[in-house]
Amino acid sequence: MGLVPRVLIVAETDDRLGALCQGLDAIGWRTLTARSLSAAAAALADYPIEAAIIDLAHPDAEELPQFLATAAGDRRLPVIAVGAPTPAPGVDLATSEPPHPAQAALRLEHLVRAAIAEEEFRLRQQTFAVRGATLDLGDSEPQPLKVLVAGGVDARFLALSNALVAEGAEVIAAPTPYTAFDYLHETAFDAAVLWGAPDHAPALSIASGMKRNTRLYHIPLTLYLRHPGEINLTELFNRGFADVASAGTSELEIASRVLALARDHRRHLNVRKALETARGSDLMDRETGLFTPELFAGHLARLAEGARARRRPLSVCVLRVAETDVLKQARIGGWLDRAMPQIGAMVSRLVRVEDTAARLAPEVFALALPATAGAAARLAADRIAAVVGCTAFDAGPDRSPFVAEFDIGSAEVAPGESPASVLERASADLAARKAQAIEAARVAG
Repeated sequence: MGLVPRVLIVAETDDRLGALCQGLDAIGWRTLTARSLSAAAAALADYPIEAAIIDLAHPDAEELPQFLATAAGDRRLPVIAVGAPTPAPGVDLATSEPPHPAQAALRLEHLVRAAIAEEEFRLRQQTFAVRGATLDLGDSEPQPLKVLVAGGVDARFLALSNALVAEGAEVIAAPTPYTAFDYLHETAFDAAVLWGAPDHAPALSIASGMKRNTRLYHIPLTLYLRHPGEINLTELFNRGFADVASAGTSELEIASRVLALARDHRRHLNVRKALETARGSDLMDRETGLFTPELFAGHLARLAEGARARRRPLSVCVLRVAETDVLKQARIGGWLDRAMPQIGAMVSRLVRVEDTAARLAPEVFALALPATAGAAARLAADRIAAVVGCTAFDAGPDRSPFVAEFDIGSAEVAPGESPASVLERASADLAARKAQAIEAARVAG
């Protein structure tokens, strides 16, 4: 699977995007280049392409975004266009020059995650509608995008602020890191622009502080360099910047890029909120807010159908409370039963927003992980079990608290496989792994 292309490049020549392709290939975002519309359509039909980058010098550039959206079918295909300062309809991000590979990879990661979450939201809407419930995005009266601009005032500061305001954004200026954090803690922002002084220290200080705060972590950050010169872009992107604009970039283009980040961020937040509100639905398990067995079965069937149509992987995990001596004791007096709502709530919070978590039985949970291959799903389930295993639960008076351990099984949906079959395979994997663990313990003992 490592050689399967993830990004479709549509370009008549390699002149503009060749170096970007090499950089993306080197960091795991394998690319496939199409020279024509027919080749692009064939690639989308043959491969599980996750996103597209188009060269606006292509003779069919004007119709490419809509063409790619149609050719992708049910798949939500993010599109980055290179060669224009502002995006055309159907384009998620536009840049005049090819982005740095690390920057492109970061944007692709965010765009693809958001696309998968939107796909899940639409599927979940259908699942709920069948049972007479509604799931809405809200924000019927959207508020202006709110952007924080932090740094010393100069002519370009004012020009960028004016460009953002001209596009309908609300801009709040913070001259120092201290005032920036005051605003960040008082107001919800959709994006932030940090001005790069010669040593970049103030901007890096703000970025580091935001990345240490769970509420501020996901706000997209743009660093606007004041002076041309050498800079380690890979390091900046690893520090959490979503975009870095060179000193020669026009304020119009920077504003366009910042607002694209802000729109994506707000849209993803709205989708996340809508998916999280489902936990309070009467259709969910009352104790944990997770999907019930019946609701999960119906939704898994829809997920499997959607995965086939979108050419995305889908995996299922089963987590069952282990039969350890400690947990056997915890069942006495109902202490494990008392802990199950909290354990279920932890499971629901430890999965991604696009994942579906269910309670199949009092001590059995299931996860449906869209766009996730089998090995990655297993790692996700192991991580959830490890986090839950670090939490101590009350075992009653004069008894030490206990921790919950899980037996885990996982399976990736095979072509044409039914939801019931993949659940059975995940359960069989659980049983096989448990038997192996018992045998390993016996040999070691």
